[in-house]
Parts: sequence; structure tokens; C-alpha cells
Amino acid sequence: MLRNYKIKMKRTFLIASVATLLAAYQGSAFADTSEKPQTALSENIAVNLINRLVERGALTAQDGAELLKLAAADTAKAHSLAAAEPVEEDTVRVTYVPQSVKDQIRQEVKLDVMAEARRDNWATPNTFPSWVSRFALFGDFRMRYEGIFLPTGNNNTGAFPNFNAINTGAPFDVAGTQFSPQYNVDQNRTRYRIRARFGADIALTNGFSTGFRIGSGQDSQPGTENQTLGGANQAQGGGFSKYAVWIDRAFLKYQLNAGTENSVSATIGRFENPFTNTVMLWANDLGFDGAVATANHVLFKGLSAYTTAGVFPIFATDFNFPSNQPAKYKSSDKWLYAAQAGVTFDKLPDVILKGSAAIYYFDQVQGKLSVPYTPITSSDMGNTDNTRPMFAQEGNTYMELRNIIPSVLNNYGAINQYQYFGLASAFDDVVIDGEVDFTHFLPNTVSLNGEYVNNIAFHKGHVGSKAVNNYDNSTTTSPGKFGGGNQAWLVGIKWGDITIKNPGDWNVGLNYRYVESDSLIDGFCDTDFGGTMPGTNHKGYTLQGNYGLSQGVWLNLRWMSADQVSGPTFKCDNVQMDINAKF
Repeated sequence: MLRNYKIKMKRTFLIASVATLLAAYQGSAFADTSEKPQTALSENIAVNLINRLVERGALTAQDGAELLKLAAADTAKAHSLAAAEPVEEDTVRVTYVPQSVKDQIRQEVKLDVMAEARRDNWATPNTFPSWVSRFALFGDFRMRYEGIFLPTGNNNTGAFPNFNAINTGAPFDVAGTQFSPQYNVDQNRTRYRIRARFGADIALTNGFSTGFRIGSGQDSQPGTENQTLGGANQAQGGGFSKYAVWIDRAFLKYQLNAGTENSVSATIGRFENPFTNTVMLWANDLGFDGAVATANHVLFKGLSAYTTAGVFPIFATDFNFPSNQPAKYKSSDKWLYAAQAGVTFDKLPDVILKGSAAIYYFDQVQGKLSVPYTPITSSDMGNTDNTRPMFAQEGNTYMELRNIIPSVLNNYGAINQYQYFGLASAFDDVVIDGEVDFTHFLPNTVSLNGEYVNNIAFHKGHVGSKAVNNYDNSTTTSPGKFGGGNQAWLVGIKWGDITIKNPGDWNVGLNYRYVESDSLIDGFCDTDFGGTMPGTNHKGYTLQGNYGLSQGVWLNLRWMSADQVSGPTFKCDNVQMDINAKF
């Protein structure tokens, strides 16, 4: 009913518009209202207009009569068509519309149009569809100068094999006359590095969210996203070549009672490190693959607790391993199972206490000796080759993986001793973290923190019997006593602003660490301490400071000094100067 009524009103407004135009024409320069007409006046404006044109000579009397006749015929035809137009049952013909009804129709049309505009966000300037508001974009950039200084006295006789280079390439012939790939221990180096990252957190509905992040990096190693500028002999870089971008975060998350005292969350995919720790245990840029859940709970006023547990795949056996043999070997998949519980107590005046305990069980990461066989070429795989780590830094104790049978084919062990190397120890880390924050001088705080790690799966005698490195000797030809260990600890202090956000914000910090060879898996820990040989089997200090230049822009300066804990002599100092930007 209302729809038909609106249609009829549109027709009425159209007729009114035509009448207005005719009236404007009547009042134009073509009409001289002061001149008295010679013919009889009519109530029809069209008849009067034609008569005026005849009087002025614009039309002949015959033309005027014909036009009036044609106009009368058109009018009659229009009336007949209008009478023949079908009329719906609920249609009402309106010859007069009160002003109040016009206003009501106008208001209804306006409300309909505005509702559509709000729904599609096209009427308001500088607005976007509603889904855009669910995206929270973020990113950061860092430019770094790094100087690595190696003092005289380091052992450069071939005492530091680069097991990562061997395990990620062709196996090394230990019976050959050449040195294995070696770390740099005697020549200073400088380099400039960038790190760039960009991502988004996306709020969905019913407690779900998702997110992603892409980042730089000269290769896919897990611990760092640094890209060395002009890096010769790297996977990329040099000669102004372009750099690769990696997907380093991609996850789906569910939160229950988010933002409350008692909340639960679960995340799957690739995500940030979900555990509380120092840089000694896990590298800052390290991401975790797998699934994790966290529960937060307030025990009573001033004391809150959390529990985090997860399962994380480290390595999945290739479907076709070994690719050059028709009979395949069993899987050697590697997993990390981890759980952590922590508390925060802030009831004391000007003091906040934090503590946590964690267990990290690394399944199947230890190397295994293969079944006896005789490799004829370097490509003849052993059934335990996949137990070697796919990425390593330096410090862990290694063992040979291939049980090579001496025979006439290898001159009874004198040639063709192609080897890969695996971790000599199992890893089952128990970790305790603690922190005390003194807040009396807010916004500045003084924080004391510490971390202790014990690899309870380590057995020194068993590991030492298989070890090919970490002996207390000055040469590689006469191994001495095995010097590896299973404990690590760090203590530190920081003074200043907790975070650097605005111009003038600052903090300084100092820590000391002692990391034995097989306390941690060296491929996942700090990628900077130790300079040319980061990882484990180091002791030393780090001094650093941060200063805010602008909102989201700050400087960082670090000095790190590292000594070898056991084995041949190695010392290294390195300085890093960073400028950071974050949004």
C-alpha cells in the first residue's frame, strides 16, 4: 500500500515540476504581460501561449489552429491511456497530498537511505568497511652495526669444526687430509645488518583471532631474522641483490574470558615464544611451531598464577627418506613437549615478585649410531642420518652417526669415511626463572632476574665416550679429558624504564652467564653472545643500554664478552649498535 502511494507521489511531484517550468517560461522575456491579448482568454495555459504566438506573427492562424487541434487530440489520448491503466487492489489515487504527509514520506526515505549508508560505510568521509577495524597492523625495523673482535691466543689449529656446515651439506670424509669446515677464531670482522618485520592480528568472533607476520632473514635458521648487507658467501646478499622474505608467524587463537582474572587461551600454528625465559635459553626471534594452551588464574588478591603447556614438532622425516634407495628407513621425527607454571605476587609495597618453573622434554633429538654398512660414495645414506640436527650453532657435544665397516672397498678404514654428526646427549631441561622488581622510583624501576637450567638427561660418562669435540686439549690430534657439562645460569640487573616508548625513555642493564656445553640445545639459544661462535659452552657478561629518540624509535648499545667454558681456548668480544623503529 505504502509503496504504491510513494509511486503516485512521485508522479504528482513530476507534474508539479513541469508546471513550475511552464510558469517560469510564462514569466520570461518571451511573455509580455502588459500587452492586452486580442483573442479571448482561456483557462488553459497552452491555448493562451499558442494564441500569443499567432498574435506576434510567430505562427500563422492556420498553424495555431492545427497545433490546438493536435494538442487536444494528445490530451484526449492521454486521458484514455490513464483510464486504461490497471489499478492494483491496494492502490489509492491521490489528487492532493497534505504537507504533513509529504514531510512523513520525505523522512521515511531519508531514514532508508541513511541506514543503507551506515551499513555500507559510503556516506561518511574517510571511513572503511567494518571488517577493516578488526585488523591490528604492526611492524618494526632495525639497523645494526656489529663489530666482532677476536684476541690473539685463540686456538686456530682446527679445533673448532663447523658441524652445522657439515650436516647441512655433503658428509665429511674424516679420513681425508683436509680440514673440516671451521669457525673463524682469529680475524676481526665487522658487518651491517637489518631486520624488518610486518604483521597483523585479526579479531574474529566468539573469542577467535588469527594473525601472521613476515620477516627478513638471510636464511631460514630459527634464531634470528637478521640480514647481513652485502653478505658475501651467504645464502643471499651481496652485489645489491634483493633479499628474501619469510613467513615467521601464522596462527589461529582462541580465548575464553579474555581480559579477566581467570582466562584460558589456545593457539595453533607458528607463534611467539609462549614461555617466560631469558635470552640465554631461547633466542629473542625464535618462533614455536605446534599447539600451546595457557590458563591464568588469580589465587587471591595480590597473587596470580599461570600454566602453559604445549607440544611442538621439531623435525618431520621426509616421506621418501632415503631418496636414492627403494627400501625406506623408519621415521626419526623429533618433538618438544613443554610445560611451565608461574606466579606473580604484587602485594608488598614497592616490590613485585615473579617466579616460574618449566620442564622441556626433547624427544628423539639425540644422535643414533647407524646399522653397520660401507658407504662407497658420499651420497650413500645411513639409516640414522636424519637424527643429525638440521640447524646448529656451536657448543654442543657431537658423535659420529655412521657405523662404517672397514673393508677392501674403503682400504680398511683408510679412505671413504663419510660422516654426519649428531648430538651426543639427550636433552631434558628443568628451568627455574625468577625476577624481583623494585618500583619505589616509578616510572624508573630496578629489576633483578635470574635463570637456572639443568639438563637432567645428560650423563657425562656416556656422552664423553662418544664425543668428537669438547675435550680439554690444545690440539685435535691428542684428545684429553672430556670437559662437557649440563648446567647453565644467568643473573642480571636492569635500571630505568621498563619499556622504551617515548623520547627520553632509558634503561641500562648488566648480566653474567655461565653456559656449559650440553645444558641447552645450541641451535635455539642466543644468536649473538659468542660472536663468531654463538651457542653454548660460553661464560661472560653483557652490558647494554637503551635510549628513546622519538615515539617508537630508540637506540640500543651492547657490549658482550665471552670465554670458552671447556675445550680449546676461545675468547670473543663483540659490540652492537642498533637503531630501532616500531609501530
